[in-house]
Amino acid sequence: MRLRIIAVGSRLPEWVQAGVEDYARRLRTHWKFELLEVPAAHRGASQAPERAIAAEGAKVLAALRPAEHAIALDERGVAMTTRELAARLAAGEREGRDLALLIGGPDGHAPEVRRRCAESWSLSRLTLPHGLARVVLAEQLYRAQSLLLNHPYHRD
Repeated sequence: MRLRIIAVGSRLPEWVQAGVEDYARRLRTHWKFELLEVPAAHRGASQAPERAIAAEGAKVLAALRPAEHAIALDERGVAMTTRELAARLAAGEREGRDLALLIGGPDGHAPEVRRRCAESWSLSRLTLPHGLARVVLAEQLYRAQSLLLNHPYHRD
């Protein structure tokens, strides 16, 4: 299975890149994993955020592959435990689906992106900085993979 995080924003702090890459190395032992950054649109004081949201949405949609099962990350999405996430990933793997996990820009996902997504997941009901959301998502994907590979889990 291929897992891609498609995230709006670039030039994040070094610790974000280091954290995601650390988990990416671990994830690549079982799944094909990739992080794709889409540049955030310019936001000016006199511009309506809808213009930036639409521009970012167009870039995200262009980055999606036709057969990818797109999942929007959003605080209003479905919240899961790590075991539930592992079960969802296992189901995707059994069905031969490639997953694209989408992290929107500062103002969220464009309506067109939401319509393209089959699901919406929440990492937390808290609003997370987007860099931290990348690291948390990568870590949870790794933890779910570890469960699926029968590695010891600290909750057992």
